[in-house]
Amino acid sequence: MRVWVLIVAVLLDGCLGEPRRWHPLVGFGKFAQYLEARLNRSRHGSSIGSDGFPLGHTLGILAVLLTVGPPVLAVAALLRYRAIAPLMAVALLYLVIGHRSLHEHADAVQRALRDDDLAEARRRVGAMVSRDTADMDSRHIAAATVESVLENGNDALFGALFWFLLGGAVGALTYRLINTLDAMWGYRTERYRDFGWAAARLDDLMNFLPARLTALSYATVGHAAAALRCWRHQAPAWDSPNAGPVMAAGAGALQIRLGGGAVYHGRWRSRSTLGEGRPADAGDIARARYLVLRALLLWIGVTALIGLIRRSFDA
Repeated sequence: MRVWVLIVAVLLDGCLGEPRRWHPLVGFGKFAQYLEARLNRSRHGSSIGSDGFPLGHTLGILAVLLTVGPPVLAVAALLRYRAIAPLMAVALLYLVIGHRSLHEHADAVQRALRDDDLAEARRRVGAMVSRDTADMDSRHIAAATVESVLENGNDALFGALFWFLLGGAVGALTYRLINTLDAMWGYRTERYRDFGWAAARLDDLMNFLPARLTALSYATVGHAAAALRCWRHQAPAWDSPNAGPVMAAGAGALQIRLGGGAVYHGRWRSRSTLGEGRPADAGDIARARYLVLRALLLWIGVTALIGLIRRSFDA
């Protein structure tokens, strides 16, 4: 059953994309912003609780429970009704994956670069990355877009598919909500360092296996030797334990160079180089998108094959 739910949800996402209005994740994000504004004491300076544990950590854990708990429990209760469970699972998985949206965002950057419209390209890539884009030239815009496509191939697609296959619609929903909170609160700034700790650590935990399966998928459908070599030698130096394998393997699979220093929240951050070969350019945005698409087809094929094997054993 999960195989068919996955296929239908992916097809719906490919045909319809994300809902333009009334997307539940938008409402979730607004509620998370509301809660953070009232619970995050780090905005006024960090403090320590009576047990020596940072108060921001405690409040961050509470915020995660209050935001993620109610929708996950509600969905788990509704899925117990077998008459609506399959349709609800399809709808939920469709809502938590974002392959077409990722494709559209990247394509908009590539079109702006093709038209030599740097202002528009900076604006478009700014919707995809958390770094500062005001002073980016065309090469840095292209590299940032490729990095986002590769990383979000895991965050917006394969991570949700992995948790759906492992834990059904509840697993996929939990993953996507935690991932959304990490994108909102998981920054190492004074404001979010303590409060976002719980969301960031949970996201790291939930992405550990999906990220490595995504990296393996990129290697399988791209230049395998380079992808595995870059993953092995370069990923450990990256500051994120999960983005490192995904982006290193993806850059190697495309045989291009990514990474390098960038400005985040007004501060320069030195980053190691990922991949090998020439620097990324605008044409590599499409190549990265198609790498993700080929990896998605691989996931569907492997999932369908496993489903057929299981059915043959059950027969």
